[in-house]
Amino acid sequence: MVNGAVVLLATTGLEGTSLSEVVHHTGTPRGSIYHHFPGGKDELVAAAMEETLTRALNLLSSKSGASAIEIAEFFLDAWRVLLTRSELRAGCALAAVAVATGSDQLRQQAGEAFRLWRDHLAELLERGGLPADSAPRHATLLLAASEGAVVMSRAQGDLSAFESVAASLLEGIRRELPSVGG
Repeated sequence: MVNGAVVLLATTGLEGTSLSEVVHHTGTPRGSIYHHFPGGKDELVAAAMEETLTRALNLLSSKSGASAIEIAEFFLDAWRVLLTRSELRAGCALAAVAVATGSDQLRQQAGEAFRLWRDHLAELLERGGLPADSAPRHATLLLAASEGAVVMSRAQGDLSAFESVAASLLEGIRRELPSVGG
């Protein structure tokens, strides 16, 4: 049910992620959803956001020890793969909630998830060679710009906006990496 909610949030947004749609999408008996999520849709969405964050952090952690440019390329490639495999239909479940929820609790959870994601990315970028004073800025830029580029690419029906943003982000990181041997 949680995985189904993640997919629906990423493809149809918060409005399209009703309990009925989750039941339909996952083949779950209707009673199960109320048994596991007595708090209703908000409780299920909260669990889906937690799952989304866990996946993002685990994916990034798989590149721990890589160079900052490799981490950034990997991060951007993950978005590229999501867009390509979904035929430009999927985006970020966290962003879907952040922009559409009327719940202060869900909005705060989304904000905290973005902070944790950014901080983890910044830590990896710093370990990968970016200066400590610029790693958080680049992590914020990677996350925010890629989210926006995903939205634009989905709306425009092609990857050109994403590719343009990705190239600029990588160029900015390369400029800040210390020179090798010199």
